[in-house]
Amino acid sequence: MKAIIHTRFGPPEEVLELRDTDTPAIGDGDVLVRVRAAAVAKGDWLISEGLPYIARPSYGLRTPKHSVAGLELAGVVEAVGADVTRFEQGDEVFGWGNGALAEYAAVEESRLAPKPQAVTFEQAAAVPVSGFAALKAVRDKGEVQPGHEVLVIGASGGVGSFAVQIAKALGSEVTGVCSTRNVELVRSLGADHVIDYTGEDVTENGRRYDVVIDIAGNRPLSRLRRALTPRGTLVIVGGSGGRGTMGFGRTIRAMLLAPFVRHRLRSLISSPNPEDLAFLAELMESGRVRPAVGETFPLDEAAAAVALVGAGRSRGKTVVTV
Repeated sequence: MKAIIHTRFGPPEEVLELRDTDTPAIGDGDVLVRVRAAAVAKGDWLISEGLPYIARPSYGLRTPKHSVAGLELAGVVEAVGADVTRFEQGDEVFGWGNGALAEYAAVEESRLAPKPQAVTFEQAAAVPVSGFAALKAVRDKGEVQPGHEVLVIGASGGVGSFAVQIAKALGSEVTGVCSTRNVELVRSLGADHVIDYTGEDVTENGRRYDVVIDIAGNRPLSRLRRALTPRGTLVIVGGSGGRGTMGFGRTIRAMLLAPFVRHRLRSLISSPNPEDLAFLAELMESGRVRPAVGETFPLDEAAAAVALVGAGRSRGKTVVTV
């Protein structure tokens, strides 16, 4: 089969290569998926680069732990292991697992769910990693309730586009922050208000929100707290910064400050699980969440897709078709 092979750390264009390799073998609890689409998240770029250095134990200290790149996919079941009970050959599925950027991937049964008929393979592939992060940020860390005023900074990206829709599905009033070129996209996702950060500083305009979700940003905590109600909640999802810790530095500062302020300062480490995958599938089937797929690339251009996301130039979710 053809797959994107990753054997060393560095810029995607230099270390991600399309090669022929063996189709993965499956264990008793695994499903062999014929991949139709694989999505690309910021995590794929971080793994490619081996960043931040503090996370190297997860990626591999000197070389990548997994030789085939990719983390989220949608496709058709090709074969199942002896202990698999939920799927059979021909079923359409989506989920998460290593080795997604390939013609075939071996995935644990528990990491897959039936693909909703309401969405395409490309849309379904866009959900697992970014959808999990958004769901955790909005529902679990932000504890968004009906009537809450919610601010999503980074509303046009992979996580942000889901966060806007999930917050709306939970009954809140949502303001999305993005660049000029993405205003209409964020509005189309259901945001009640859209702020173009090139013309307005959301932390200086005097508005206050019950929940602020800051995605992959670098604004100081003191500025973000200005946008909160007196007992509002700030959720930090990733961030930018130096190669050693990147967004972890700001997260650590938030955790140290949290006991001494009235605001609730919370960080996010997303942990995929089958229950949340099923919940996201229900949101898609009902039409309350529509994955926003931006650019699509063929498998042989997967390195360019990863580079695009890493540079922060993607709109919605970037997807690789297989």
